[in-house]
Amino acid sequence: MPPTYVLARDHLQRAATILQGADQRSRQLRHIIERTIGLMDDYRPEPPRANNVLELNDYRHLRT
Repeated sequence: MPPTYVLARDHLQRAATILQGADQRSRQLRHIIERTIGLMDDYRPEPPRANNVLELNDYRHLRT
């Protein structure tokens, strides 16, 4: 996981902790932040795809 990703998640966790108010807006913001953190934790980068570029030398070997 990239360091900026971890830092962003940590900041969101701190923000959720700060929003401990009982009013409706604080609860809504806290819920949004907590859901965002959950989505970040669920994120799994896709493996790199093989590109569709064929090297000229490879092509030449295929033709022979």
